[in-house]
Amino acid sequence: MFKLTNKSVIITGGGSGIGKAMSVLFAKQGANVHIIELNEEAASDTVNEIKTAGGAAFIFKCDVSSQQQVIDIFNKIGKIDILINNAGIAHIGRADNTAEADFDKVYNVNVKGVYNCLFAAIPLMKTNNGGVILNTSSVAAHVGITDRFAYSTSKGAIHAMTLSVARDYLSDNIRCNSISPARVHTPFVDGFIAKNYAGQEAEIFDKLSKSQPIGRMGQPEEVAALALYLCSDEAGFITGTDYPIDGGFITLNN
Repeated sequence: MFKLTNKSVIITGGGSGIGKAMSVLFAKQGANVHIIELNEEAASDTVNEIKTAGGAAFIFKCDVSSQQQVIDIFNKIGKIDILINNAGIAHIGRADNTAEADFDKVYNVNVKGVYNCLFAAIPLMKTNNGGVILNTSSVAAHVGITDRFAYSTSKGAIHAMTLSVARDYLSDNIRCNSISPARVHTPFVDGFIAKNYAGQEAEIFDKLSKSQPIGRMGQPEEVAALALYLCSDEAGFITGTDYPIDGGFITLNN
């Protein structure tokens, strides 16, 4: 089950964190993984790990906010069976203290970047008689989270885009779903804590961990396992759905 033998998979932001876990797992299941990354060094480490394990992976340096870059790379790849829109950036701020430049930056990567990938991939999927799209949303699309105005806005857009794409391409055999993680323990989280809470790392890590009712952060590999299922043939009856993977954050945190 859940084999992806010879499937061509594009994973944006596939060089680190959740994207890396997806890249490694999908390659293990037989996919040819195309990692779209701005950070070429991180992508190289992931590709080397995959190739050492006997898998197939390729790097494409790309700024997903640039539509022409995305189109050129996707056309070069050609056959796309699975697209995972995972690249994204975070931001801390409220509506009245989020600078216009910061709002635009979050929008350009988290929203326009996904649009650009959809714009480039869907025609290729149509030619290929179908495909699967998985978008990385967030619990921030479902509940209010303090000081995350721009980020929450962008993830709410991802949720709506998922529904729209799922509806529009039913007859083209293209499925589209999204996943909504709560806090997942990635190098980004460690870096965020170190940067913003120097000297309080252990205390803040514990606090963030306990914000999930289950009492811990998720692991990237747990998110990757859900992504694998949703992108596999075994999930062929699923489209237009968001899947929280959140340790009870949405439904139990009250």
